[in-house]
Amino acid sequence: MASSCLSTKPFLGASRTDGLRSGLCYLSSDLLRPSVQISVRNNALKKLLIQAAGSTHGNLFRVTTFGESQGGAVGCVIDGCPPRIHLSEADVQFDLDRRRPCQSQITTPRKETDKCQILSGIYEGVTTGTPITVLVPNTDQRLHHYGEMSIAYRPSHADATYDMKYGVRSIQDPAFVFVHILMYQMFAEGGGRSSARETIGRVAAGAVAKKILKRLTGTERGVMDYLLLEILGYVSQVHKVVLPEDLVDYDALTLEQIESNLVRCPDPEYAEKMIGAIDAVRLKRNSIGGVVTCIVRGCPRGLGSPVFDKLEAQLAKALMSIPATKGFEIGSGFLGTLLTGSEHNDEFFTDDHGKIRTRTNCSGGIQGGVSNGEIINMRIAFKPTATIGIKQQTVTRDKKPIELRALDRHDPCILPRAVPVVEAMVALVLVDELMAQHAQCNLFPINPDLQEPLFLPMQCPSRDG
Repeated sequence: MASSCLSTKPFLGASRTDGLRSGLCYLSSDLLRPSVQISVRNNALKKLLIQAAGSTHGNLFRVTTFGESQGGAVGCVIDGCPPRIHLSEADVQFDLDRRRPCQSQITTPRKETDKCQILSGIYEGVTTGTPITVLVPNTDQRLHHYGEMSIAYRPSHADATYDMKYGVRSIQDPAFVFVHILMYQMFAEGGGRSSARETIGRVAAGAVAKKILKRLTGTERGVMDYLLLEILGYVSQVHKVVLPEDLVDYDALTLEQIESNLVRCPDPEYAEKMIGAIDAVRLKRNSIGGVVTCIVRGCPRGLGSPVFDKLEAQLAKALMSIPATKGFEIGSGFLGTLLTGSEHNDEFFTDDHGKIRTRTNCSGGIQGGVSNGEIINMRIAFKPTATIGIKQQTVTRDKKPIELRALDRHDPCILPRAVPVVEAMVALVLVDELMAQHAQCNLFPINPDLQEPLFLPMQCPSRDG
């Protein structure tokens, strides 16, 4: 009887024991006699260790961000983008401009143009299906601002926990850094990978995802009688200034309303209150947080999978990966705990077009982890910006107490610039889920009695657009 087994040499860092063979002692000797053996050399074990990277999002539409706050550049690599999609740097730049620093007196004074360069994946204005690389150079690095921070842990930053995890940081001695600046070797400084500048790669990739969604749902081609998928984020709370939910009509909300003021709040009266709150704390060299609300109109039905890959779970993971996020709600959220089942349940009805709809939307457009076609509404809480201009007590890397005060290059409130980041992460999730839904449930003809087509037939784009 032929049989095979693995060598009992340790794999992926396992201890060198004979536990496997001793644990199988009740099997016959024939079963334990190997006909195939895999030998692993001791010096190769370290190469087999799996290290978590955490810089890639998505399964089919995969995005990897790169770069650091005070490094030479930031950006992303997008893998899995469909071919023959019209795409230009201008498409990406629009959302990058919404995210960039130094937009107004209520954002960080760091002066970055955030001009993007598409280095690969595009030929004659259309995507080729190969990886797309988007690069955004950093132009306003000030490494000398981080001299004291190179030895001290900034309160509520990732400095201490990165040391605890990796045992090394990229902050360099100021004199050492200066030498390397002369050699054009930019080292990761400031917040490094935990800095909000990392989100540039997310926004760039999100802009590509939005382009795909527009193409799929017909909105880019002016088709007005079909699914109009829109992702709209706005600031709904700054510190104690809370925009009442009933003042925003989700069906009529527009990007123009949101972009009409510095804080990206669709209500002019509350926008002024929010701007006043941010400006007041800015003058005190302090910071405040708040909430970004994001809605998805026209989301196709059927996105998301049962159990571990529910759509709200994917959205929560994506949105909670944004720097400074502290909470996520969808639909009724935590307020739903105050309702009874009869108050919370969304009753079904058939509309005038013969579609099954819900009269209320406590579920937030997702039921059983799957989108039902109603508006998806989410709220994401952001903490106050950790970098402030007030002296704080902390300790150095060698555990000595020290007083630390950051220089004034921070957002007094991150919320206005967080809006396009939130939209980007939602777009990335939706494109990935659309691809998965098409591959599993729409690859073959659908059941028209229960299902709807995901998107319109696409034509190959002409060279003139």
